[in-house]
Amino acid sequence: MLHASNVQGHSEFQQEVDVLSKVRHPNIVTLVGACPEAWALIYEYLPNGSLEDRLTCKNNTPPLLWQTRIQIATEICSALIFLHTNNPHSIIHGDLKPANVLLDANFVSKLGDFGICRLIPQAESSSGSSTPFCRTHPKGTFVYMDPEFLGTGQLTAKSDVYSFGIILLRLLTGRPAMGLVKEVEYALDKGNLSDVLDESAGSWPFVQAKQLAQLALSCCQMHRRSRPDLESEVMKVLEPFKDSCRASTSSSWIGDEEQSQGPPSYFLCPILQQIMRDPHIAADGFTYEADALKEWLDSGNETSPMTNLQLAHLNVVPNQSLRSAIQEWQQQQL
Repeated sequence: MLHASNVQGHSEFQQEVDVLSKVRHPNIVTLVGACPEAWALIYEYLPNGSLEDRLTCKNNTPPLLWQTRIQIATEICSALIFLHTNNPHSIIHGDLKPANVLLDANFVSKLGDFGICRLIPQAESSSGSSTPFCRTHPKGTFVYMDPEFLGTGQLTAKSDVYSFGIILLRLLTGRPAMGLVKEVEYALDKGNLSDVLDESAGSWPFVQAKQLAQLALSCCQMHRRSRPDLESEVMKVLEPFKDSCRASTSSSWIGDEEQSQGPPSYFLCPILQQIMRDPHIAADGFTYEADALKEWLDSGNETSPMTNLQLAHLNVVPNQSLRSAIQEWQQQQL
């Protein structure tokens, strides 16, 4: 739900619908529907809440194991690489923080909340040697925000890298973000990294933990030019760690029990009660099979098939993200 008091609410709501209905990645939330009147977005249901909730053990939930934390870091990095290399516009998230990382039943992470993301034409990315950026008024959560962005108003892909670095430090330590960079820097300088590692995550392999701490601090450099590239540098460190985690806790990453069940309910057209092939979002926020929705509207109906309330308009938006999710699920069943 977007806050009605937010002056930018309508534009942010529309932008999130536009972005999430067009992109599909295993670690980005799937948009199921939307309700413009209430400024509400309907995502796939992710039962383990946000990464913020799990790091703070909200509702007395057990702490995340270090293997799961490395997996989550790798997944967030993968999602960011996908967004930053998207064509024709590179997508800068702009509000990356644990509260905007959601976790499914198997603790697979899904990046959400694209309300203040910015799109930068890829053509700009390849022109000249300067870093492509979008000049915008700083928004987001202060402790996760790129200091250079705060000072210049220039949002770049490296702004997300800074935020990712803070998340990585939180995964390592379990501590609040405020002042965390200095805490970890001091611990590394004094050779006391183990003092700041989150013991509740289990016995961190120290060599890996030190590499991750150094990687996180490099992402948190004050100047964006000093921060590493996610694809060529950060992922090269994270991928081997992820693979070793999978080898030791393979059952944590496999969702066989989900695959053996029927399709998620939001894959079904509310009219036909069949798995959708070409899902479209109507003005009532529900997603329907395109042909079924067209037949409903062509019959002279101007009300919602679900609520019977008057539709604000008869325009429909292709839900490409949901269609891709359905196709992916169907392939897994073969």
